[in-house]
Amino acid sequence: MLNVPGEMQGKYFAFLKRKGVSSREHYFFLKWLRYYLDFCVKYQFLQTERRSLDRFLGKLSEKNQTPAQQEQATRAIHFFFEFISRERISQRPKAESAMAESGISRITPGNKSVRFPAFGNKSLKPLPLKREEFSPKLIPGSTKDSFVPIVRIPKSSKANPTLGKGVSWVSQYSQLDGEIQFRHYSQKTAKVYKFWIRKFQTFTQSKTPELLSTGDVKEFLTSLAVKEHVAASTQNQAFNALLFFFRHVLGKEFGKVSGVVRAKQKPHIPVVLSREEIEAVLAHLSPPYDLVVKLLYGCGLRLFECLQLRVQCFNFAAGNLTVRDGKGQKDRTVPLPEKIIPEIKSRLDFLKKLHGLDLGRKYSGVFLINSLEKKYPRAAKDFVWQWFFPAIQLTHVPETDEFRRYYLHETLVQKAIKEAVEKAGICKRASAHTFRHSFASHLLQTNYDIRTIQELLGHSDVRTTMIYTHTVKSVTKKEAKSPLDF
Repeated sequence: MLNVPGEMQGKYFAFLKRKGVSSREHYFFLKWLRYYLDFCVKYQFLQTERRSLDRFLGKLSEKNQTPAQQEQATRAIHFFFEFISRERISQRPKAESAMAESGISRITPGNKSVRFPAFGNKSLKPLPLKREEFSPKLIPGSTKDSFVPIVRIPKSSKANPTLGKGVSWVSQYSQLDGEIQFRHYSQKTAKVYKFWIRKFQTFTQSKTPELLSTGDVKEFLTSLAVKEHVAASTQNQAFNALLFFFRHVLGKEFGKVSGVVRAKQKPHIPVVLSREEIEAVLAHLSPPYDLVVKLLYGCGLRLFECLQLRVQCFNFAAGNLTVRDGKGQKDRTVPLPEKIIPEIKSRLDFLKKLHGLDLGRKYSGVFLINSLEKKYPRAAKDFVWQWFFPAIQLTHVPETDEFRRYYLHETLVQKAIKEAVEKAGICKRASAHTFRHSFASHLLQTNYDIRTIQELLGHSDVRTTMIYTHTVKSVTKKEAKSPLDF
């Protein structure tokens, strides 16, 4: 990795402090910055070229970096862009004075000796510079590590069509986080929205947020359909993310988005497994994954609803299971399968022993949602709040130096299900959500009312539930006949 000189580190850390970044994060921000600079050298990007950030984040994703790490890296690089921008503005008079004394009137883009001495002794390969790009250069007579960025300012917007582009969106991302948290949206929704906003930012070349318009949205959505050939649901997802961004972050009315090339909407029929196929999958699953699948199928749960179950969600006296904070922050109650009650009670005995071991060491409890821990300080350590499917290891929280318990990671369940489906020899594209589809289809097949199935699944609209009418064989008589002739 490239080394950042001490003087530049000090200035960068001071800038981070002014931006409200805690000193505990400074080390991690510097680490991501060094990774980014090394990436730019390896793949021949200018360190101040903003389009390189999207490529860099893609590389982090390939390296299986967590969403939290990718978000931290994004903040570090965005702050770096803003820091460099302010540095070159503050040093511009000094640069112009030095140029005047040395007789230099302008910098030519074809200069082959471009270096970035502020980031160590590692030289950069010569890269072609565009008119609007930043061109670092040493001032004659200066020391090796003195770095003065020199910027060419376009005379008019007509001469440079990229005027108003290449600005930082850090404050907009910060506001986006606040708006999402204010509405108690899930972390998955927040992750998806940020992903599309970053794609949109890259597409507009980091255009000034105040200058964004519905026309930019039209071009972006059309590009998704025409150039990237995304599915209709993916295009709608991007549209919803941009709609939220415009309304709640930019404070603009979205307006009517017409003339957009739409991705073709195809009718989707869910994959459904038979009872024999489900039993075959269960035979190749080991604990606790077999119990996860039994709850997915037996109660019609979504994967995250199942993994986020707590001890208190089970009511054996009433014979039901309460799903807390499901999709859309909605609660619902579903019948508890009598067949798996002994397994559930056996697992609760195991959880009591695990909880006792946790309390005997440095354990701060489970993670709680929102500000629940402030309201109930002891709740995190109470047995009723423990996860029904806890993670294998404790999670260390660096900010507070605490060890807490998270629920079982969803990728472990998805991997186990995929392997079990392959071993069972099932030639269907089955996933964790397939068991929820099977739950609804099998109830419909036994003549359960569609409204009852809607409530059990937690659907807001019965039209969503109606999709399962295509997964079962119809026993309705098709011949038109008068009731008087029955």
